[in-house]
Amino acid sequence: MANLMWQVGDITITKVVEMEMAHPNGGEKSGLPDAWPEAIKQIPWLIPDFATEEGHLRMGVHALLVQTPDTRVIVDTCVGNDKTRAFARWNKLTSNFLERLEDAGWPRGSVDGVLCTHLHVDHVGWNTMLENGRWVATFPNAKYYMARRELAHWSDEIERTTARAADSQFRKDMMDLQATYLDSVKPIVDAGLATLVETDAQIAPGIRLIPTPGHTPGHVSVVIESKGERAIITGDMMHHPCQIARPQWSSAFDTDRNASCETRKAFFAEFADTQTLIIGTHFGGPTAGWLVRAGGEYRLHV
Repeated sequence: MANLMWQVGDITITKVVEMEMAHPNGGEKSGLPDAWPEAIKQIPWLIPDFATEEGHLRMGVHALLVQTPDTRVIVDTCVGNDKTRAFARWNKLTSNFLERLEDAGWPRGSVDGVLCTHLHVDHVGWNTMLENGRWVATFPNAKYYMARRELAHWSDEIERTTARAADSQFRKDMMDLQATYLDSVKPIVDAGLATLVETDAQIAPGIRLIPTPGHTPGHVSVVIESKGERAIITGDMMHHPCQIARPQWSSAFDTDRNASCETRKAFFAEFADTQTLIIGTHFGGPTAGWLVRAGGEYRLHV
């Protein structure tokens, strides 16, 4: 799993992988309910970079390391090790993710900022690590940037879960939310390392946020700009390039599927044909490309 790297002016963005996979989707129990293998085969430009010949989606969980002349910011921190999760593939991981960061020249102490596009389980896991039975900040010298609206939303969800503790199905559905909040978000807040920002905040020179709600209410994407060049890290505004061709295909994990669809449509209309590099937070294969209009639809050109 070699790292990929992109240059945007004098800013470098490096992908460090926690895990990659190719698997079928389709149905409400999958991440993208509309993305059946036969439907994926009807979008030929996805194959082979973003899907297999069988119509299975190439996806991954990775962090994106943003190096400016003055600061180092990690965008999203994957699933993390040692954490109890409902999804078997993510439960009690023992990956060598931190060694991969070291190999990329990013030891834990060198990180200035951790930027969470949202607070889902596979985006905040390495916020913390297990040390002597306690969850402590993985990046002790970093500010952890979280959208104020996002943190408020999930804090409210935790209260709702507690209030409905007798509802076994609701409790099961929210198990990962509770666990994630307690082991990957609350320790950061309690340690005074969380910096709450608005969804359009400037994080550092060359790094700013834009609101991309729908997947979650406080979801943000990250704009990287330097020397007249621009890239955008999507977060989960879209999970896979198939949603570029089919923006109406919303994720089963979106809090508001209609809003996420409208967000994608507006995003594509704004950034298509603008030479903005789009870097997907879950895109497998080449991971990045340029939005282009093609016959009344959009596609990702790599």
